[in-house]
Amino acid sequence: MIIKGFGGVFWRTNNLEAVKKWYSEVLQLDIDEWNGTVIKPHTDNETVLSFFRENDTYFPKEQQVMLNFQVYNMNDTIKHLERLGVPLEKDKENSEFGAFVWIKDPEGRLVELWEKSNG
Repeated sequence: MIIKGFGGVFWRTNNLEAVKKWYSEVLQLDIDEWNGTVIKPHTDNETVLSFFRENDTYFPKEQQVMLNFQVYNMNDTIKHLERLGVPLEKDKENSEFGAFVWIKDPEGRLVELWEKSNG
């Protein structure tokens, strides 16, 4: 394998300041002056690359890409989101892979938050 890991995720935005503020407050990412941040992997973190067919219904067809962030503790994350008034777009779902919720960023993109199962 020649790939060491993801080098970054890049996208355009219509409202840079609002998007930066949302990702800073809601996901607690330290967005720097260059309009980005470096996320250093935690030893228990995994990055998944997964392809979906165009007609797959896992996330809306009009959204070509969905970000997934691994969180340390889903219950604490949900409490944080509730304090900020960020609604869940999908209630907590548990599977063999762990716990998942969806939220929307200021431009309506679904963002998936995932707590990996210990099993």
